[in-house]
Amino acid sequence: MERDGDGSALTQGANSVLGSPLRLLTGTLIFVLAVYVVSTCGFVFAGWPIGDAAYMVLLTVFSVGYGEIRPVDTLFLRWWTSATIMLGCTGMIVLTGALVQVFTLFQFRRLMGLDRMMTEIEKLDGHVIICGYGRIGVQLAKAMTEARRPFLILERDHTKAEDAKAQGFLCMVGEATHEETLKAAGIARAKVLASVLPDDAANVFITLSARNLNPGIEIIARGEAPTTENKLFHAGADRVVMPTHIGAERIVEMILYPATGDALESIGAVRRNLHDFGLDLEVVQVLPDGALTGETVGEAERRGNGAFFVVQIDRSNGQSIQHPGEDVSLEAGDKVMLVVRGSRLSAGAVFSAARAPVKHGRTFVG
Repeated sequence: MERDGDGSALTQGANSVLGSPLRLLTGTLIFVLAVYVVSTCGFVFAGWPIGDAAYMVLLTVFSVGYGEIRPVDTLFLRWWTSATIMLGCTGMIVLTGALVQVFTLFQFRRLMGLDRMMTEIEKLDGHVIICGYGRIGVQLAKAMTEARRPFLILERDHTKAEDAKAQGFLCMVGEATHEETLKAAGIARAKVLASVLPDDAANVFITLSARNLNPGIEIIARGEAPTTENKLFHAGADRVVMPTHIGAERIVEMILYPATGDALESIGAVRRNLHDFGLDLEVVQVLPDGALTGETVGEAERRGNGAFFVVQIDRSNGQSIQHPGEDVSLEAGDKVMLVVRGSRLSAGAVFSAARAPVKHGRTFVG
C-alpha cells in the first residue's frame, strides 16, 4: 500500500464537496446582501424613498435594465449607481457560479452514492475500522458480519473497494495513512482499529495517527518483520499480530502436537481467551503402555502438582466425558484435554516421564 497517490482523492473529495463550494456560496450571498443594503441606504441618504431605493438597487444588481426610477442627476448618485452596478453585478456573477458548482457536486455525490455512504458512516458508533481489504481484511470483514459487529473498511484500491461493496460491506475508498480519512471514518467514535496492511511502515504510521486522534481506541496492528513489533507498540498499538510467526507456530504445533492441533481447530476462540489469563489448552493421548494408563483423573492431577487439570476425556469408542470427576479412570486410547498453567513443557514433563520398569513400565505421551 503506497502512502502517496490518488487513492484518497475520492474520500477527500467527498469531505470537501460541502466545504469549498458551500463556503463560496455563503460568502457570496453575504457580499450581495451587504451590497444591496448599503446601496439602498445610499439612495435613501440622497433623498429617495426607501421603496424606490430598494427597487432601484434590485434592478441594478440583477441587470434588468428597466430604466431609472428617479433621475440620477447628481454627482453622488452617479458615482453611487456606478459602484452599485460594478459590485452588485460582480457579486451576482460569482453567486451564479457558486450555485452551479453546488448543484453539480450534489448531483455527483448522489450519482456516486457518496451521500448514502457518508450517512451510514455518520451513524456508526463503537464500530471497528479495518484498514486494508487484503486476505486478512476479508476474513475480518466476514467475521465481523457473522458477529453482527458494526465495522468500516478503509481501502485505497478502487477494485478491492468495489469487491467489498459487492459483498455488502461498508467500505470507504481512501488512504488510511491520512488523518482526514481516519476522521471521515469516525475514528473519534470507533472502539477498535485493525491495521492489517502488508506494509509495516504504513501500519506504524496509521497506528501513530489513530492513537493521536483517539487516545482511548484499541489498536490491533499487523507486523511482518520481527523488528516491527516493538515499533508498533511504541507507536501506540495495544496488540500486535505477526501472521508469519503465527503460521510457523501453527505448523510446529501440527508436527509436535498433532492431537492438540486437531482438537483445537474448533475451539480457537476459547484458546485465545485462555491466553489472556496465562493458560493454554493441550490434548494428550493415553497410550497402552502410558505411565498414567488406568489411573484416575484425580491421581493424574495430583502428579501434575497444579500444572494442569483435566476438562474433557474423549474415549476411543466415541464417548465424550466433559468435566470428569476425580474417580474417572484414564483408559488406553483416550484423548484427554487439559487446561495448562504456564509452559506446556512443564505439564508435558509429567506426562512423558516413564515410570520405573519395576513399577509399571508405562509411558504417558502427549
